[in-house]
Formats: sequence, structure tokens, C-alpha cells
Amino acid sequence: MSMDTKHNKELTPSMLKGLSRELVEYISEHKGEPEWMREKRFAAFDLYQKTPLPKFGPDLSGLDLPNLCYYADPGVAESDDWKELPKDVIETFEKLGIPKAERDYLGGVGAQYDSGVVYHRLKKSLADKGVIFENMDTALKKHPELVKKYFMSECVPAGDHKFTMLHGAVWSGGTFIYVPKGVHVEMPLQAYFRMNRPSSGQFEHTLIIADEGSSVDYIEGCSAPRYNASSLHAGCVELFVLPGARMKYSSIENWSANTYNLNTKRALVYEHGSIEWLNGNMGSAVTMLYPSSILLGDSARTESTGIVFAGAGQIQDVGAKADHRAPNTTSIIRSKSVSKDGGIAEYRGMVKIAANAENAVSSVVCDSLILDNKSQSNTYPAVKTHNDKVSVAHEARVGRIGEKEIFYLKSRGYTEEEAIKLIVSGFVGPVIKALPLEYALELNKLIEFELEK
Repeated sequence: MSMDTKHNKELTPSMLKGLSRELVEYISEHKGEPEWMREKRFAAFDLYQKTPLPKFGPDLSGLDLPNLCYYADPGVAESDDWKELPKDVIETFEKLGIPKAERDYLGGVGAQYDSGVVYHRLKKSLADKGVIFENMDTALKKHPELVKKYFMSECVPAGDHKFTMLHGAVWSGGTFIYVPKGVHVEMPLQAYFRMNRPSSGQFEHTLIIADEGSSVDYIEGCSAPRYNASSLHAGCVELFVLPGARMKYSSIENWSANTYNLNTKRALVYEHGSIEWLNGNMGSAVTMLYPSSILLGDSARTESTGIVFAGAGQIQDVGAKADHRAPNTTSIIRSKSVSKDGGIAEYRGMVKIAANAENAVSSVVCDSLILDNKSQSNTYPAVKTHNDKVSVAHEARVGRIGEKEIFYLKSRGYTEEEAIKLIVSGFVGPVIKALPLEYALELNKLIEFELEK
């Protein structure tokens, strides 16, 4: 594809098909970005062009990269009033329950539709404390020095792998949060990302900085409707947990079965800092997602809990990574997977312990539940330690729902379908309990829906 962005200012999203240097230039120019971001995009694009697809994990040949739309502007100006949005956008987010959640228990909400954020609002009480909660494009204009310092530099460099390179070239929208020193955000902040266009990609960027001694809870939801052609989600999450800070990041991703979910999430955690990951993954054709924590300071801590559901035609290749680079650091990883109707659930994880990370403690527990003879569950753990004064434990368990369990529950008056739901509910219970109430209910409903297919 070629386009002359200098002479064609009226390009519509439907014309932006395929990837080129001209498209990257158009995105940056359309957003009015500073020169340093433009150059960062070009550098990422050049790396992407000469880098092959990953050689590990699921087959990605069904992803039609040449025919994707890489930038789909929703054509809606950002607002802090739901009533000002177009009717179809309002209806989409009303069905997802976002406006009600904002009214009831959230401190702030951002909502993205395709490549653009259409709604953003932060409670005044938090803004008065110096909390910044903006859409990523707006943050680049309002807080350029902060963004320049943290954006795809130390945490997730654009050159990390093929899809961070692509993300660095065409990213659009997302969330920027900065919590000042000592400030505690008591109410969760939420962003919701909706990919609504067929044969498209969504590349939102999430950048959260919890300054020294602060705390924040962030909740992210993602979804897309079903189309015949493949779509791509390649977002990027960069979390900075500065000394003594605490951050909780919860995510429920419910992609349609034609979506390739190739997301990158990473946290840098400094001394006495703590990051908690909670992840629920449903749907998608293929998911490759491994939330990572790099423990940089003494007594830094990470805890990751994830649940995945793999149904017919789905490959969920997920896990977590912990990189211990300082003494007295702790990592806890819990992974639960359910597979049915031929679905494939895979745990792929890594624990690294550096030579100077004395007294590091790491625990990895993987539990898999297989609901029939057609489905699979595979575990690919890796541990690399360069220090003998550490404690590392790993457990992996795979189970099937047996006839005895079904018979017992049926003898107590349950139907077979109810019995299976009850067993699965008990299996994922520890993950559900860790989520905020509204999201626990949503994840329960999603699991019930998957079981009924």
C-alpha cells in the first residue's frame, strides 16, 4: 500500500488497509505528535519489517497481516459525558455495564472504541490529589516529559519482539495513570477496550506509574464481536511500581473466536514495591500472553493469578514470568485452565533468579481441568537460577471430570450440566474471589456461557 499523506488529509479508516511507512507517518501526523514520538514509531516500524514471526508457541499462519486495518479512527470526539456519544457507541457500552459501574464504585473510567478513546473521566477528589488519569494520546500532549521518560524505554522496549515492534509503530489510544508519592487511590480506575471493526487491529498502550509509597487498583476489560476475517489485538502494558508502592492490575479479556490476542504486559518493581496481577482470558482463536514482573529492588514482590478457558478451535498459550534481580524478592504464580470441545490450554512460564538475588522465594502452581477426551492441557515451565540460597517450588496438576463425581452430584438432584458447572465453579473459585465483585460476577457469567456452548 502507498499513500501520500501530505496531499491526502481526508483519508478514512477504510482506506488505511495494510502496513506501510506512510501509514505510520499518517498516524503520527494525524495525532499531532512531537518529533521524538514520530521517530520512535519509525524505528519500531523498521525493526518490524526485518523481524520474523515468533518461532515458539501456537501457529500464527491464520493471521492475515497484509490485509488488516491498522488504524480505525472511530470518528468520535472524546467526551466526559456518556450522553454526548453516538447512540450505537452508548448502546455498546451500556450492554457492557460500564456507565453503571462508574456510578457505583469506580474512581475513573476510560472507554476506547477501535483506535480511539471516546470517553474519559476521573473523579474530582482524585484529581485534586494530583492523580493523572488520561487517554494515552492526551497524556502525550499534556505530560510529554513524563511520557517520554517511561514510554517503551526501560520496561517494554519496542525491539522486544515482533509484535512490540508493530505496536510501537502503530499504537493508538490506551490509558496513562500517574499516582503521586504517598497518594492512595481507594476506588478502582477502569478502562474498557472494544474492537468493533472487522479485519482490524487494536494497539492500545497502557502506562501506569505508582510513585513512592502510593497505591492504585486498575481494571481492564476487552471484547470484540465475531466476524469471518481474523483480527489482531497487540496492546502493550507498562507498569512502574516505585519504592514502597502497591499496584493491582486486573484484566478480563473476552475476545471473539476470530481474534489473535498477542498482548504484552510487564511491570518493573522497585524495593519494597508490590504488584498483583489478576487475569481472566476467554475466547480468541489464539492467545499468547505472559504477564511479567522484573523485581529490581530489595524485598520487591509479585503475585500473579490467572484463569483461562479454551473452547473449540481455541489455543490459550498463557502464563507468567518473574525475574528476580535483587535479594529477598518474592514471586507467586498461580495458573488455572479449563479446556473443552477440543480446546488447547497451555501454561508457558519462566522464573529467573540472578546471582545477587539471595533469599529469593518463588512458587509456581499450575492446575488444569479437562472436560472431555478431545481437549488438551500442556505445561512448559522454566526455571533459571544463578544462586543457591533461594527457595523455588513448582507444582503442576492435570485433572478430568470423572464419572464418579458426576454420578455423585446427579444422585443429589443435579443435572449433568449443573454438575459440570458446579465442579468448574469450585475449580476457579480462588481466582473469582480475588476479583472485585462486579468483575467476579462477569467472569462467572462468561464461564457459564462457555460451558453452555
